[in-house]
Amino acid sequence: MRKQQRFFIAQVGKTHGLYGDLKLHLHTDFPEQFKAGYSFQTSSGMLEVKEVNLTRGIISFRGYEGIDFAKKLTNTKIYATMEETKERCELKDGEHFWFEIEGCVVSENDVILGKVSEMQRLADVNYMFIETDAALIEEGFSTTFLVPYIDRYLLKTDVEAKIVFTKDAKEILEAS
Repeated sequence: MRKQQRFFIAQVGKTHGLYGDLKLHLHTDFPEQFKAGYSFQTSSGMLEVKEVNLTRGIISFRGYEGIDFAKKLTNTKIYATMEETKERCELKDGEHFWFEIEGCVVSENDVILGKVSEMQRLADVNYMFIETDAALIEEGFSTTFLVPYIDRYLLKTDVEAKIVFTKDAKEILEAS
């Protein structure tokens, strides 16, 4: 059986108060993953969420009630698999997880521009980091380029077929 890859989604900070509450620093766009009763693999082993207040950024874990026990969890990293994330998070129509977009071919007017090697967030905008197709590199184009993952450049994303259809993305490549 293949081991599932885990992604870093949050980190536990300092204790907050006297009852075992801890600061929660999110590294995910899906804070709804954190609900009482959910368990996570962490750098401190499996932990079950006892209570969470996302508005205040506070979390507590079963078995770590009290400040002395909770202190042991400071700086603990929290992870989730793709399957856990898909199961626990609801996407709106047309939204996709980054891990679904990574690896997609980028196509514009039936020309393959390249492949999404990773997604990155710069300021408040998500970008596709694209490795340019070999045929275009031979024509003298840059080996990589960034395209904002926004409606201005997107026609359609088909995660099953692993294709992102774009408009005007080639202009970005030409200017790279």
